[in-house]
Amino acid sequence: MHLSFADARQLAIDVLQSHGMPADHAGIVADHLVDAAGAGHAFAGLPRVMALVQHMADHPPGQPITITERTANSAVINGGGNNGYVTSLIGIDKAIELARKSGVGVVGIKETWFSGRLAYYVERAARAGFVALHTASTQARVAPAGGIDRVFGTNPVAFAFPCDPDPLVIDFGTGMTTWGNVLLRQKLGQPLDEGSAVDAMGNPTLDPAAALTGAFLPWGGHRGYGLALVVQVLAIMAGGKMVAEEVTDSGFFFLVIDPNLLGAADDFRAQVGALVAHIESSRPAPGTEKVRVPGRGSLAKRAKAQAAGTIEVDQAVYDTLVALRHGPKN
Repeated sequence: MHLSFADARQLAIDVLQSHGMPADHAGIVADHLVDAAGAGHAFAGLPRVMALVQHMADHPPGQPITITERTANSAVINGGGNNGYVTSLIGIDKAIELARKSGVGVVGIKETWFSGRLAYYVERAARAGFVALHTASTQARVAPAGGIDRVFGTNPVAFAFPCDPDPLVIDFGTGMTTWGNVLLRQKLGQPLDEGSAVDAMGNPTLDPAAALTGAFLPWGGHRGYGLALVVQVLAIMAGGKMVAEEVTDSGFFFLVIDPNLLGAADDFRAQVGALVAHIESSRPAPGTEKVRVPGRGSLAKRAKAQAAGTIEVDQAVYDTLVALRHGPKN
């Protein structure tokens, strides 16, 4: 089914607020979820509301968010147990503020949980004219290459660069699947992709329920494992735990750079745009229609959804959210 942007946003706000999320936080989360759905990432859209509601039911309300500036270009944010969609928006904006003043902004966030699509935050920096890197450790769900125990989260990493007409955004997880995607497939009764996960005994599985009790596998074998390890180390530097046994053990790292530090920002932007155009005009392999640049598909889907004014929502997800709209059942 299709919902208007406004109706989808209001449904998410109503559910989140009725289950204890502050109104201003619920609005920030809803904006993110609707944007994710519009960009074609169904698992990162309205289905995430269900996981957020479950987390709030199992954890105490958040405390005040604090920001401590450590140097002229660095800050640490204590999320106070508040949602990562909210703290990450504060984090990227703080990193941008620092980069405007000194050329570089470095921000770490701890005591927070769930942050959605990392692309959402780095794109914000790139649209302001900055280069951005963002990593996030998440609750341990992924085994190292050659292992079956959970050590890493799905540990995504994202980059963004100023470019016309839209920023160049590269965002990927280091696990073969994501927590949100597995929950969505379980809800819809769909199997996982082959090679995504193992059960509790280390046997390959396509069953979402078995994967949730077992472990996800790293993307790209040892290469993805190496990237996951980098994200985990940056998370420790940001204040997160060595291994995130709980979702609130996560550590978020932001690095924002003013391209003027190394040359003319306008020239840099133009050359990034020229590189994107060069890649897209390069010869495709046999059987491939066109060489694509990361992130461009999401931008196109977002533009199409905005033109239509609607996002697609699975009927089962919609029915569940409507049932949750008026708060917990007594």
